Amino acid sequence: MRLGVLDVGSNTVHLLVVDAHPGARPLPAHSHKAELRLAELLDEDGAVTPEGVERLVSVIAAAAQAAEDKGCEDVLPFATSAVREARNADEVLWRVKAETGIDLTVLSGEDEARLTFLAARRWFGWSAGKLLVLDIGGGSLEIACGIDEDPDVAVSLPLGAGRLTAGWLPGDPPDPADIRTLRRHVRAQIARKVGEFNRFGTPDRVVATSKTFKQLARIAGAARSADGLYVQRDLTRKSLEEWVPRLAAMTTAQRAALPGVSDGRSNQILAGALVAEGAMDLLGVESLEICPWALREGVILRRLDHLPT
Repeated sequence: MRLGVLDVGSNTVHLLVVDAHPGARPLPAHSHKAELRLAELLDEDGAVTPEGVERLVSVIAAAAQAAEDKGCEDVLPFATSAVREARNADEVLWRVKAETGIDLTVLSGEDEARLTFLAARRWFGWSAGKLLVLDIGGGSLEIACGIDEDPDVAVSLPLGAGRLTAGWLPGDPPDPADIRTLRRHVRAQIARKVGEFNRFGTPDRVVATSKTFKQLARIAGAARSADGLYVQRDLTRKSLEEWVPRLAAMTTAQRAALPGVSDGRSNQILAGALVAEGAMDLLGVESLEICPWALREGVILRRLDHLPT
């Protein structure tokens, strides 16, 4: 069957169309993406602005039309932290459903972590042993660890690259004092959760998903996306520690010129690097491997698991 998964995130609204059936690897057939930056379309009270709601409705309507055009039998629509934490979330969800027919499911942070973990587990398989999975989105950081398909522990922290950039790093390039303040904040937030992971012992394999980690790995010398899904891409803490001060000294335009960094994410890559560095340091991770599958694939896999065979 042909499925569409519609991911309304803090940075983008992304429709991924796949051909799939139970027991088989979902095969991507089409991708429809719009840079919305919903996390930046909030008023001072944390509500999505009227302009933001209008733009969101328009983008989702276009994605729904694309899903229909591509012959999707079903669409799995979900929203993450930007909608989840908006003060007018109920109004936003109502407007989207009323004007587009799309009934968004709002995932909790823990749901995000668990579904992302499922995708990583299926990608690497049982031979990977105990997995530690990290994911940095636009609005939140998810961490999960476990030996099975459902992690033993899964947490979500409000440490997304877009959220932190908007709230903590106004300059271009940012003021060193602001960077230092953000670094302390990030590490204090992560440190509160480290004990929950340490009690489960050392993971056999550490992996990371998300655009932020992929771009950081590419900056540090990993293979290009064009080289294919199956090329191993690693990111070491040592290389990250070397790149953080370099990114801090760059303007947004200079970061956009780095290999693998898109214009839309260049302003967020420093905040993402601070989160990645803090998480790897506090969790005792020297090196991690980039996983091509993430939350969208986890949503698809969970849906396929519940289909009759």
